[in-house]
Amino acid sequence: MGEKKRKENFKPEFVFEKKNYKFMLIGVAFIVLGFILMTGGGSDDPNVFNPEIYDWQRIRLAPAMVLLGFAIEVYAILLKPKSKEEN
Repeated sequence: MGEKKRKENFKPEFVFEKKNYKFMLIGVAFIVLGFILMTGGGSDDPNVFNPEIYDWQRIRLAPAMVLLGFAIEVYAILLKPKSKEEN
């Protein structure tokens, strides 16, 4: 009888709240965008040098976007959930 009561009162909960998941998706979007910005600039012929590989977008912007995305991910994980008394 006691186990039946526990099963009735059991309510599964997620580890994170909706706000945490939103920030996680934003962080993943920043990371993906950063890696997309890093692509390109190569040459089809290995004997021809393409200076586009050293573009500011690939050297400065893309790594900054990836690092910002990881920072947002850390923030999303450490974001404090609402306490039960506030609900």
